[in-house]
Amino acid sequence: MSNQLKANSLSFFESLVMGVAGSAPGYTIAVTTAVLLSVAGPLSPGALVIFAVPMLGIAVAYKALNKRDASAGAAYQWTSAAFGKFLGFFSGWALLIASLVFMVAGSVPVATSTLNFIAPDLTGNVFVTAAVASAWFLLIALVLITGIEITSKVQVVMTTVELLILTIVLVAAFIHTGVSGMANPFSWSWFGFGYTPSAFSASALMVVFFYWGWDVTSNLSEETVNGHENAGNGGFSSIFITIAYYIGFTAAALFLFSLRDARNLTDNIIYNIAVASGLGRFGGLCASVAVILSSIATLETTMLQFSRTLFAMGRDGALPRVFGEIAAKSQTPVKAMYVLIAIGLLLIWSSSLMPTVSAVIAASVNAVAIQVCYYYGLAGLVAAWEFRGTTAPGRWITLCLFPAFSGLLLLGLGIYAITTFNLVTKIVGLGGFALGIFFYRPRSYMAPAAAPSVAE
Repeated sequence: MSNQLKANSLSFFESLVMGVAGSAPGYTIAVTTAVLLSVAGPLSPGALVIFAVPMLGIAVAYKALNKRDASAGAAYQWTSAAFGKFLGFFSGWALLIASLVFMVAGSVPVATSTLNFIAPDLTGNVFVTAAVASAWFLLIALVLITGIEITSKVQVVMTTVELLILTIVLVAAFIHTGVSGMANPFSWSWFGFGYTPSAFSASALMVVFFYWGWDVTSNLSEETVNGHENAGNGGFSSIFITIAYYIGFTAAALFLFSLRDARNLTDNIIYNIAVASGLGRFGGLCASVAVILSSIATLETTMLQFSRTLFAMGRDGALPRVFGEIAAKSQTPVKAMYVLIAIGLLLIWSSSLMPTVSAVIAASVNAVAIQVCYYYGLAGLVAAWEFRGTTAPGRWITLCLFPAFSGLLLLGLGIYAITTFNLVTKIVGLGGFALGIFFYRPRSYMAPAAAPSVAE
């Protein structure tokens, strides 16, 4: 065993694809758009624009920090070096918990979409869904264990097909509504600020979940060609691609359905958009294929984030050092993957105790978002601290002020959102985070050293 990941395995294009796959447009649109419409109503398209601003601020922070210190630990590494072991450990821990919780939220859509093909009547059965989700989960994990190069090639194929199908469905929806009329005609008021305080926070939290995942590119920086540049650029660029698809499909849903009907399409709104756009059952099934591919792709990137973060924390001694070991043949953190498989399957089957599939997803989305607000928010503050001495006004605003604003906004959002959670979400989100106290051993490791300062 060694502790060196396989360098120069990913190109910039593959890094970009990983960023898109991490945000998972197909999966996210299918299972979360109806929830966003329930929370934000006709303001949903605007919410995706307004709350993308702090996400871009964090992406700028990641890009700059990755350029200075490319590490599989990413936010964990940077926060530990800048703010010490405690905050750094819990930055990494938050990502680990978010990834594990997402195993449930991400496995459910691929299972329900699969059942749409073979047994549509069972799509609401949580137990059957858990069984199918487990099978997909194991298959994806086995692909990752074979090595990053095979994983990347599979990812490129899946994401390319996914985006092609989504584009066809989106174009068909716009053509259909242009010819047949719109249930809700376009209005600039969709991009207004008419939120109630509770709707504002709930919408923001939902959008955080929409965009989360692009940062996998930084966790893969040690395995990327010219990782200091390409990993950060890949993640940053991918956000603009997902913004376009998210806004496009949210608008299409408003064009095609009444707000009341759209809110109820929680299983797979892309399927319903495809059917309503005149593509019929065949088009709907193709849309389900896109959701399956996107779900597989985002599960894959989430597993990559989990395993690379656990690897980096094990390598430093923040967690048992056995997790920082690499299999000689594949140069992947196999032991970290074994932990992921065991805990992931346990969580998937635990979710079968929930009464409905939609309840599983709703609890998971909020629980994931609170973790993401924490470690993204800290990354924004790290960038502000590291680049505070930048003398050029434009670069100071970009590298210091913008990330600081974004980080503080996300941290504040996370704190406020806790007060709105139900008991299940508090147990999953806060309980999982607090569990890190039992694993935190400050004397067992040295915090990663800060990267050498780079003149700005």
